[in-house]
Amino acid sequence: MAEDKETTKEEWHKKRFHMGHGASGGVYGLAFIGAFVYYMQHADTFWVGVLGFLKALIWPALLIHKIFELLKM
Repeated sequence: MAEDKETTKEEWHKKRFHMGHGASGGVYGLAFIGAFVYYMQHADTFWVGVLGFLKALIWPALLIHKIFELLKM
C-alpha cells in the first residue's frame, strides 16, 4: 500500500511540474540572453546596465506594448 501512495505522489509531481514546459522555457531563456546582451552593449553606465537587465526580464511585455501602440489599440 505504501508503494502505491509513493507512485501516485511521484506521478502527480511529474504531471504537475515536468510536463510540457521545456520548449517555451528554453525559448524564453535564449531570448532573455539575447535581450540582455543587446542592452548591455548599449549601456554607458552601471545603472543603465541594471536597467537593461530589468528590461531583458520583461521584454515580452515591452514588445506587446509597442505592438499595441503601433496598432493604436
